[in-house]
Amino acid sequence: MRITVVGGGVIGLLTAIECVRAAAVDRVDLVDAGPIPSPSATSNDRLRVVRALHRGEPALTHAAAQAHAAWMDVEDRVESRFYHPAGALTAMPVQDAAAELAVLTAAGAKAWTLSPDELAGRYPRIRFPDGTGAVQEATAGVVLADHALVAMARWLSHQPRVRLRPHRRAVEISQNDRVATIRYADGESHTADRVVVAAGPWSRELVPSAIASDLTLYRQTVLSYRAPAWLRDSTGMPAVLGLGPARDAWLMPTVPQSDAPLRLSAASACRPVDEMTDRVTPDQWRAHLVEVFSQLFPDFDPAAVVDSTDGFYLAERTRGGPLLATYGAGTVLAYAACGGMSFKFAPQIARALADRAVGAPPRPTGLDSVDRPRQLAAVGEE
Repeated sequence: MRITVVGGGVIGLLTAIECVRAAAVDRVDLVDAGPIPSPSATSNDRLRVVRALHRGEPALTHAAAQAHAAWMDVEDRVESRFYHPAGALTAMPVQDAAAELAVLTAAGAKAWTLSPDELAGRYPRIRFPDGTGAVQEATAGVVLADHALVAMARWLSHQPRVRLRPHRRAVEISQNDRVATIRYADGESHTADRVVVAAGPWSRELVPSAIASDLTLYRQTVLSYRAPAWLRDSTGMPAVLGLGPARDAWLMPTVPQSDAPLRLSAASACRPVDEMTDRVTPDQWRAHLVEVFSQLFPDFDPAAVVDSTDGFYLAERTRGGPLLATYGAGTVLAYAACGGMSFKFAPQIARALADRAVGAPPRPTGLDSVDRPRQLAAVGEE
């Protein structure tokens, strides 16, 4: 069996790794419009948080509780270290914390609650609204995403059944019941028994209109902030989420043996856009986040903002998460969304995609849109 994976981000790389482990697969081609790993992939970032808690969504919390171990398994597979179990802290109204802790505990995560006094005492440099408590997860962490992608690509490059094909921009994927054809921008093409499309925000260009019309493109601004002395000298700083009156701001911490700055952002800095352009942050959005974090950190220093970047991701229009579709009698699998949730669940998603590609029963991910994909008979048909 010949499998082609389109996309050199985290989903594409991990899906290729899972496919090459299957005995039935003779060859895996991994293609991308740029280098592999792709520097323009949504997942090619400095830091990504892996945590379990999804407030008010017990099923998703149970599924995400498996991500901690899944990422450590990936490290073992590619023989590299890029996952740091720094923990995660989610701020919330104190009256909600006990119920969320119960869900986490039932899911097998190690976690505990913090009262408003404990929260203020432990994190005095962060301003929390009155009546704010928190749930802290020990079984959570931070992935050095760019390091992880390099390690995965290096592992794949040493596999005799894998062919990496960088700088090959796929422009069309056609299929019949038994074979798929990938056509490239230079006019060349090749065929495969199965194709997995995992091209991140570019996926809309490669999938049928029935899928593309259900995807929204978002642009997110993130600040890089030079850690102040109190944070550089501290240990055990977790990722912090649920910050601010709207509880939509977050902080990704520094990690040991990394020069990565803090990453700061908020849902209010995410907006739908019509198309992908450059990644240069408009002044208004940088200023917006500076204002947000000036209110959250009493000693916030705007001069310590060393960079700001914009990234793009796709989300399903109605539910806001990933979307998986199959067509051509399963010849093509299109994982046509990306973002933070996809990164967290990437090991589980990749296993499910590879299972479907090789014809094995797909292992459940806990993500309904992945476990129950949309099925089109062929391109252009619902």
